[in-house]
Amino acid sequence: MLGKPRRLALLAEGCFTPLDAKTAVGVLRYRAGEVAAVLDSTRAGRTAAECAGVGGDVPVVADLQAAAARGADSLLIGIAPQGGDLPPSFRAVVRAALERGWDVLSGLHVFLGDDRELAALAAAHGARLVDVRRPPLALRIAAARAADLEALVVLTVGTDCNVGKMTTALELRRALIERGVRAAFVATGQTGIFIADAGVAVDAVPSDFVAGAVEECLIEAARAADVVLVEGQGALQHPAYSCVTLGLLHGAAPAALVLCHDAARARIRRSAADAVGQAILPLEAVRESYETAAGWVAPARVVGAALHTGALDEGPARAACERAAASLGLPATDPVRFGADALAEAIERALERRRAARAPAGRSHASHA
Repeated sequence: MLGKPRRLALLAEGCFTPLDAKTAVGVLRYRAGEVAAVLDSTRAGRTAAECAGVGGDVPVVADLQAAAARGADSLLIGIAPQGGDLPPSFRAVVRAALERGWDVLSGLHVFLGDDRELAALAAAHGARLVDVRRPPLALRIAAARAADLEALVVLTVGTDCNVGKMTTALELRRALIERGVRAAFVATGQTGIFIADAGVAVDAVPSDFVAGAVEECLIEAARAADVVLVEGQGALQHPAYSCVTLGLLHGAAPAALVLCHDAARARIRRSAADAVGQAILPLEAVRESYETAAGWVAPARVVGAALHTGALDEGPARAACERAAASLGLPATDPVRFGADALAEAIERALERRRAARAPAGRSHASHA
């Protein structure tokens, strides 16, 4: 991970749950083989699967010594709190990890490498502070270049934050590759970067350059892919994070959108302590808003819906998918629980339509493939 093989200890002290430790959960879902242990003294003695539903038998332990005994050699901050500060209770653990000579990997808004005390400790013990949210040094303005790519660009969008946009993109990449389609994933947040070993955390990029940053990443990814899946962020209707959503929508200039929604959520989650956000609009209205906003730069259509149904039993989960499919007139599924094939098929159809539309007059894609 990020330059060398690692055995990770994921720091999620006091908050190792699917909602509160999103970064740890994402790494466990897609790179569990590189995780030695999860640090959370309040849940020590359990497994990752028991606490978060992913990660199998990866143990949850109380401290660094227990993680080291299981082979850990690097510490990864496993949460992404609002505001992005290092929680005070985490600082002693980070210090102790650096004193062991461990690299510390962070996706926080606050850059640990800029902390004089921690930087001095890292230098003294031959360790590195890796801040994956640092924006690239070279930034450029977007120019809708992604709209002209041969590859089909697919952006995951949502009714709210934390509704499965990254997971949907990764599940779709896996499903498409299994179907013989060259598919690439562009990470736009810290968890995705940890999983993909590349990308840009767009919420750390100055607003004028968000669209350009994602445009650069996906143009590079498209060099070896027929479909580029871009990880969405935020939501157009979210009062705090709509700006980054719009930047992604216009920088990616996607031809296809996958609408992500938590089937058990009726209101936008403005903060971890706030359950009284504005009501989430009907899926048809959300689809219209995304297609309209995308069309200001390049036409895009929602091709399916990905539902997060983890809070529902199987029967209600299937019923929620059926309702979403009926209301949108499009395939709808939980790509983790029920598989991503229906959505992958919709993307393949969109890819064929794009190829047909861009083929020279009188020649199909098949005639010159």
